[in-house]
Amino acid sequence: MLRLLRADFFQRKFLRKAKTAFKYSSSTDALSGVKVLDLTRVLAGPYCTQILGDLGADILKVERLKVGDDTRSWGPPFLGNTSCYFISINRNKKSICIDLKSNNGRKIIQELALQSDVLVENYLPGKMEEYGLGYEDLQKINPQLIYCSITGYGSTGPYASRPGYDVIASSMGGLIYVTGPEDGAPCKTGVALTDLATGLYAHGAIMAALFQRQKTGCGQRISANLLSTQVACLVNLGSNYLMAGQEAKRWGTAHESIVPYQAFATSDGYITIGGTNDRQFRELCSRINRSHLSSDPKYLTNALRVEHRRELVEELGKTLSTKTNAEWLESFRGAHFSYGPINSLSEVFADPQVQHNDMVQEVDHPSAGTLKLVGPPVKFSGTGNRIRLPPPELGQHTESILQERLGYSLAHIQQLRDSGVVN
Repeated sequence: MLRLLRADFFQRKFLRKAKTAFKYSSSTDALSGVKVLDLTRVLAGPYCTQILGDLGADILKVERLKVGDDTRSWGPPFLGNTSCYFISINRNKKSICIDLKSNNGRKIIQELALQSDVLVENYLPGKMEEYGLGYEDLQKINPQLIYCSITGYGSTGPYASRPGYDVIASSMGGLIYVTGPEDGAPCKTGVALTDLATGLYAHGAIMAALFQRQKTGCGQRISANLLSTQVACLVNLGSNYLMAGQEAKRWGTAHESIVPYQAFATSDGYITIGGTNDRQFRELCSRINRSHLSSDPKYLTNALRVEHRRELVEELGKTLSTKTNAEWLESFRGAHFSYGPINSLSEVFADPQVQHNDMVQEVDHPSAGTLKLVGPPVKFSGTGNRIRLPPPELGQHTESILQERLGYSLAHIQQLRDSGVVN
């Protein structure tokens, strides 16, 4: 009976809060009023919560005493004592340092979870339960809590207890197997795409759960993992294997089913070109003054071009190597086929379209000065998606959070500091 009364109390409390947070917020930020308790570190989890923070959610990042998130030390390069890696995925957050192994530390998390809408964690399966902070534990005190767990391989199964990192999940999930030169060794991608995709999946799942909670008043548990994400991201390659028995292979920059659709060397760099249908292929041949190629019986259809891939790519390559990137870009201006140079990072951030899209934004940091950050890639016509706060310094908000959210006195906070529970 007591549990039923408690659940009813929280349901009524949630409905009042949801009405205020979601319907009548004066802020233009889509997630204004949503409180997220972030117990994640490294990449997938922090990337997920940063996206929620960009949309206006109040992100409280819980970090380990003294050392914080692993990525704070992943450098060089550093700005002050903080790595550029950490800075890239932790804006729009506040930092509080708590010892989860202590009884008082766990009590703080429980109190914060009681007033939170979302909790995101990426500990090894079972670790949060050991602390008394698992989904079942916190759901009892806050039935409306959306609890998202991000793991390497899943919360159960033969690999559940293994540490999970992007390069391992990318290896096991097939991404590295299909990445690299056609006749060379497997390669990892230049950025941790499996981590990033998992963060995106988790962010989307949390948004769906928030929407569902508006209708039911109930929270739920979300489970995301790197391996499943990577298998899902095999898309057409996975489909080709499951339905046609076709094993994937490495193609370098080329595409196994479309020709031409790859990078070509120019006289001063590389340019990527996609002639994805017969009309585009004819236009490409015309613009490089090789129109006879498009009328050759061997290249009339994409299927034929795939069959005669090597000789066609060799012919196109001979011509494309005779001019610079800039000369070809000028020749292709206004074309109906896709094209673009392979840019270094200096060229990326100097690109006029990147600049027009406002992809670099500045924010002031309390100790590092002005930071240049890559901004949110999605624009909204009626809601915000923006950088509001710089990445926090370690434990920067511990005192203010304990005072303002939980009502702790300064004397109590000092006692917790002295006993090593917070810093």
